[in-house]
Amino acid sequence: MSEFGKVYLVGAGPGDPGLITVRGRALLECADVVIYDALIPPELPRRAARAERIFVGKQADRHSLPQEDIHRILIEQARRHACVVRLKGGDPFVFGRGGEEAAALAAAGVPFEVVPGVTAGVAGPAYAGIPVTQRGLASSVTFLSAHGASGDAAPLEDVAHTMLEGTQVVYMGVAGLPRVVEALIRAGRAPDTPAAVIEWATFARQRTIAGTLETLCAQCRRAGIETPALVVVGPAAALHERLRWFEKRPLHGLRVAVTHAEQHAGALEARLRDLGADVFAFPAIRIEAVDAPPEVDLAAYDWVLLMSVNAVDMLFHLLARSGRDARALAGARLCVAGTPSVLEAVRGRYLEPDAVPAHFGADAVVAALEAAGGPLSGKRVLLPRADVARSALPAALRARGAAVEDLVGWRKAPAETSRDAVEALLAFAPEVVVFTNAAAVGCFASLLDAAQLARLRGGAVFASLGPVTTAAAREQGLEIQIEPPRPDTAHLIEAVCAWRVRG
Repeated sequence: MSEFGKVYLVGAGPGDPGLITVRGRALLECADVVIYDALIPPELPRRAARAERIFVGKQADRHSLPQEDIHRILIEQARRHACVVRLKGGDPFVFGRGGEEAAALAAAGVPFEVVPGVTAGVAGPAYAGIPVTQRGLASSVTFLSAHGASGDAAPLEDVAHTMLEGTQVVYMGVAGLPRVVEALIRAGRAPDTPAAVIEWATFARQRTIAGTLETLCAQCRRAGIETPALVVVGPAAALHERLRWFEKRPLHGLRVAVTHAEQHAGALEARLRDLGADVFAFPAIRIEAVDAPPEVDLAAYDWVLLMSVNAVDMLFHLLARSGRDARALAGARLCVAGTPSVLEAVRGRYLEPDAVPAHFGADAVVAALEAAGGPLSGKRVLLPRADVARSALPAALRARGAAVEDLVGWRKAPAETSRDAVEALLAFAPEVVVFTNAAAVGCFASLLDAAQLARLRGGAVFASLGPVTTAAAREQGLEIQIEPPRPDTAHLIEAVCAWRVRG
């Protein structure tokens, strides 16, 4: 039996977390340790919920580890763990030094597997609307690196002439862009050849500058283009303006911070990313269980109201504690309100709700219950909730004659957020900060000091899910500039989009 576990060299893709392969995602979820580089989207290491995480990339306050030290860490971790994931940007074997790491593992007798990833040289141009091959324009593509093995400039002139009729993609070329352009022209490319530079390819902040070889350097200087960036040269680069799609999304590049519970982020973040926003998920709330009765006679209730993912989790936790399962709900109707993630959580338990209100407001919930089950007079309603919750819904139900029983199962407390996480939020410099409930506002304000809150106010506007959250924000001295007409996530996203259009 081997003294080592197995090391998986996994390509994470170039930046968009959705571009990791199914195999790569599955390995993250069962990893014992994840060793990752800079430019890896933070959502990916977080998928390894039970794993130790080791960062080996370059940070502002220190240089990246020497490659030999990374080899040593991989071998040491393989001695300690069965599943070691080495998460690398793009594809491990395309300008990623994955071959060197595989060779070091092979020499040490460590079992390894390579999980290819989407490389930036294909994904970046695709996200910029530039096909690297196109019938009639480019029948070949050449990938070049502007860095040599020692980290010095690579001799582009020696290879650039080999594929002058197709597309050339130069990795790590923007730092020495004038030298790259000069080398390509000297190798035979015409100065008026279409060319583009793609900054932060496939990240929400992606920018593309398109021109020709002779104009590209000046255009990039004016735009302030910096690393990381790709250089794309060839006739297909002229298609950028016609085929661009990624940078046309309504929230493209908008930096949005969303407060959420430590235990989970929701569908709101995913939808904002789909619309092009650069989302920073900031844990502001910690959900803590409180003592609750181990057994609830669910058969005694006409309705069970599930208004949050926490309510779903708590209800099934209580059922499990008493040796029961979803069959105990057979006699009661279910009403599911709140965000789409609540409905998803219920359906994930193989249950279908009897009522789904149009929105979260008390009037909408009451109307949905009556539409599905008739008058509420004399009906018993169970409401799992936090220790501090709004009273509008229970009051509206009682006004209709229902008997409402609160089942307090959890409390919301400020998350155990580190100073580094707060500094990361400030460095992210959000343009919009989103609060989805009143508890998140208070917890958020308790995690930042007055100076830090002042820094946020200087560059961000604040968005609220609805009037109750807005009132809580104002109590903390935070003025809400974005509030939807209805308190649900779909209308909140529409309100953010409308604010973006207004500029």
